[in-house]
Amino acid sequence: VQLQASGGGLVQAGGSLRLSCAVSASLHSINAMAWYRRAPGKQRELVARTISGGTTDYPDSVKGRFTISRDDAKNRVTLQMVSLKPEDTAVYYCYVDQKYMGDLYTYWGQGTQVTVSS
Repeated sequence: VQLQASGGGLVQAGGSLRLSCAVSASLHSINAMAWYRRAPGKQRELVARTISGGTTDYPDSVKGRFTISRDDAKNRVTLQMVSLKPEDTAVYYCYVDQKYMGDLYTYWGQGTQVTVSS
C-alpha cells in the first residue's frame, strides 16, 4: 500500500487548509486511517483517526477544528483544518493499517509541511 499526501502550505493564523492522502489500495481493505504530525523538537502525535465503522477521535488540542473524512470511491482520506494556530505548525503524515491473518500492517505517507504564521 502506498500513500501520497498533499495539501500542505503556509497559512496565517485563523486560516484553513485541507490535506489529502491518496491510498493505492481500496479503502474497504483498510482498518484504520489517521493523520499524525511532528513539530520541530517534539514527538509525533496523533491528530485525527477514523476506523472502520466510522468512529473518529481527536485529541483535545484539535477537537472542533480538525475533521478527518474518507472517500471510499476515490481511495482518499482528507483532513480539513480550520482556525489554525501557530502551534499547529508541523509535518503532517497520513497513516493507514490493514488487518490480515491476525497481523497488523501499517503504512505511512511521506509527510506534508503545514506552517501557520502568527
